[in-house]
Amino acid sequence: MASTVSANGGDMRFRPNATGNTNTSKIVISEKGKEMDKRLDKHETYEFGGPWGVVAIMTGFPILMYYLWICLWFYDGKLVYPTSADVIQPFLLRMWEHVRKDASPNAYAWKVYSGNFFFQLFIAWVLPGYPQEGLPVPSLGYKTLRYNCNALQCLYATLITSGLLHYYNIFRLTEIIDNYGHLMTVSMIYGFGVSLITYLYAVLTNTQIRMSGNFFYDYFMGACLNPRLGPIDLKMWAEVRIPWVIVFFLSVSGACKQYETYGYVTPNMAFMILATGFYINACAKGEECIPQTWDIFHEKWGFMVIFWNFSGVPFSYVYSVVYMASHDPSSYQFTTGRYIFIYTVLCTAYYIWDTAMAQKSHFKMETQGITTFRKTFPQLPGCFVKNPTFIQTEHGNRLLTSGWWAYSRKPNYVADWTMSLTWGAIIGTTTIIPYFYSMFFIVVLLHRCTRDFERCSIKYGKDWERYCAVVKYKYIPGIY
Repeated sequence: MASTVSANGGDMRFRPNATGNTNTSKIVISEKGKEMDKRLDKHETYEFGGPWGVVAIMTGFPILMYYLWICLWFYDGKLVYPTSADVIQPFLLRMWEHVRKDASPNAYAWKVYSGNFFFQLFIAWVLPGYPQEGLPVPSLGYKTLRYNCNALQCLYATLITSGLLHYYNIFRLTEIIDNYGHLMTVSMIYGFGVSLITYLYAVLTNTQIRMSGNFFYDYFMGACLNPRLGPIDLKMWAEVRIPWVIVFFLSVSGACKQYETYGYVTPNMAFMILATGFYINACAKGEECIPQTWDIFHEKWGFMVIFWNFSGVPFSYVYSVVYMASHDPSSYQFTTGRYIFIYTVLCTAYYIWDTAMAQKSHFKMETQGITTFRKTFPQLPGCFVKNPTFIQTEHGNRLLTSGWWAYSRKPNYVADWTMSLTWGAIIGTTTIIPYFYSMFFIVVLLHRCTRDFERCSIKYGKDWERYCAVVKYKYIPGIY
């Protein structure tokens, strides 16, 4: 990778200054860059198929979640369907009966989901954290927002509290997986409800941004960019505290159920505890990196993000846990060699994902002049890139071309998807439903990349073309 500094913004490298520290002078957004940012903060085209497309998503995805859960829990993981037009009505009535009876928003589900929701809000409000500065926000006149990163403290508080409640039989963790359907319905109600409240608040306070004028589309995409409740950034809070806490405790609940039923926990279920534990710990210990991500910096807080965090992620990512909690372990046991292989793939993919995310976020912080970084456990080797090379754009931003980012434009996505594939593969081929996460996720990631690359092409113009010439591969080095 070339390291010469060119006046017209070629490939460049941070260089140590006289004190031995990296030269991290703050980036300055050019006037042309500011004009482009204004354009990107306006609605120009519809995504996701426009109003009709988002209505289909908001209607179809909850139905799909119910259907896959019913197939797993009641039909041995088989995809059931009517065999002729004559039996469609009885089939639909049978599906509805499962939802009405086994997924009703009962008192237990309201108590547990709401209890976790407001407990996470409370501890996020009161516990101390690491103050982190976000990226300059164009719509706020390039003001930077401060984030109180206390997810790690909140995670420990949650683990201790849940352990004590389980030990003293106040709240048995085993009950979570048994009430999966009921909890899923309450989570959906929260997703739709909070999305509506947030939309109305933004409109009534005139803080909406990038609006299309169509209610359904704007409700789906969101109206506000940086919603806050006291010291809590709601968008970042919802991304870290709700989905991954539920995903992790569903895995723990499945393990508790296995232990109470069989007297042991299978390596398959232990794998899911490790996998979900990796994720929740990574989000907590590296929370200061999240303000630098697309989700926080650019995406609005609407149904697409809210429903996904409150319901979609926690209740469609761990179908393998649902299957294992309701089936005899003999149907999905592996040989020792297969266990070693899948555990190795998970750990390798996690390492690449964790360090790639850290490299990019730390680089962005350095471009803001931030030189002191948070240290939490575990800080993996390779989470920093020394003297990184980059493309200096006419816009003013810098595009990283070092570390994992020298080989792929989205190395974190490739690693993230690989992990998702192992979450289904841990039960082999007994049912295809646990692979839904990886199949759906790859569609989401490809669509997300298309949106991101199009935005970068508009924002950086010829500089983006030069970046693509340096980092040739979108995803997998040497392949694509």
